[in-house]
Parts: sequence; C-alpha cells; structure tokens
Amino acid sequence: NNWQGLRGNLFLSFALSLETLPKDLKLESCSLYYAYLLKEILNDLNSDIWLKWPNDFYLNNLKVGGIITNIVDKTLVCGVGINLAEAPKEFASLDIKISREVLLKKYFKLIEKNVSWKQIFRKYKIEFEDSRKFFTHKSNLKIPLGNAILEDDGSISINGERIYSRR
Repeated sequence: NNWQGLRGNLFLSFALSLETLPKDLKLESCSLYYAYLLKEILNDLNSDIWLKWPNDFYLNNLKVGGIITNIVDKTLVCGVGINLAEAPKEFASLDIKISREVLLKKYFKLIEKNVSWKQIFRKYKIEFEDSRKFFTHKSNLKIPLGNAILEDDGSISINGERIYSRR
C-alpha cells in the first residue's frame, strides 16, 4: 500500500520506550491501540471518523488515514498519517477543522494517561462491526473481514487461522 501526502495534512512519527506502554498491551496490537486513542480524540471533537481493523481511519467508506507501528530495539515507533486538509481521489479528508498542533497536544496528553488495553479494547469491540464490510491483507491476499472473530488480544480469527496486526 502507498500513501500520498498532500499539503496541510498530518504526517509524523513518534517513539515510546516499550517500558512505558500499558502493561496489558500486546505488542501486536499497538497499531490498533494508538489508532483508537487518536480516533477517540477526533470523536470528542465531533468527527464521525471510525477505526477499521487494524489501523485505518475511515469516514463512511473512505480512508482518511492510519497508524503504523514498528519495534526498533526497545522502542515502539508509531507513524501517523491523516488527511486533515486535502485527500487524493478515492480517499477522504477529516470532517472537522483542527490544527495539527491542537490535535497533537490532545493526543499526547491522552497517551500520557497510559489507558489500559482492556479499557480501549472494550470500546473497540463494538466498533469492529463496521469493519466487516471491508477486507484486510495477508501475504498479498485480500481477506474479507465479514466472518472474522475479534479476539481479546486484538487479533482476528478467520477460518481457524489467527491473524495479527503486524503493522
């Protein structure tokens, strides 16, 4: 997948020591966790954005952005991209106006609270139902999410196979 960055949008990476992550957060679910935190901030600001499993921000059926995570040594690196101002064709931009500075201030303040995985996951389980009309990728294959079972660690099971977000 590729992402096209347009002027006025939000693109950043931040790093967190693995020691500072919530104790109950599985590393495979970090993208889902940090994406959901950002989604909560946006919803609190009256956006209708929702989170498609495992890490994509959507408005209705159009992608607005996403979060990708990677572990480097003992550090979690999170890359964030959101169309705040403009969107390429077949994508959407955020449905509210907010500056990058205000959004990031609110986001990092929430991250500092170190909310437990259990609290976030309890809310996300309801939202996961919106993902069922979409698909995910595994080994360059499109896998429909319609019959997926969302597991407590944030992974999904499809046809007896467990799929983790490795992003």
